[in-house]
Amino acid sequence: MTDEKRFGVTGKAVVLNAEGKILALHRTETAPTRPLKWDLPGGRLEFGEDPVEGILREIREETGLEVERPRPYDVYAKTHPDGHWVSIGYVAKAKTTDVKLSYEHDEYRWLTKDEFLALDSGSKNEQFVKNLN
Repeated sequence: MTDEKRFGVTGKAVVLNAEGKILALHRTETAPTRPLKWDLPGGRLEFGEDPVEGILREIREETGLEVERPRPYDVYAKTHPDGHWVSIGYVAKAKTTDVKLSYEHDEYRWLTKDEFLALDSGSKNEQFVKNLN
């Protein structure tokens, strides 16, 4: 057993449609993390990957959407027993709205800020939505 701690960087995107509504994704029962919770598109940055390219990749993988260039606007950090994680919050406008969910999600909704904040989505997602201007 090792005492080595991990350090990771993730990204989450507040994707907005033409009406300014936020794309919320519902995680499946078998999702690798946070099953049955509501989420924003995003995930772990790959080693050596540009952060903006990483969030664009995650948005495409999880939703099938193309977005205008995402803009970083917030940062969230949390220490867990296994290490320290930093997440960059982005905002992006959807170029299309034909959502094609990945295996990690089973439902999506376009919601107002207040509607999203009423969901069980976790502190990181709540912070990113609350701090959206």
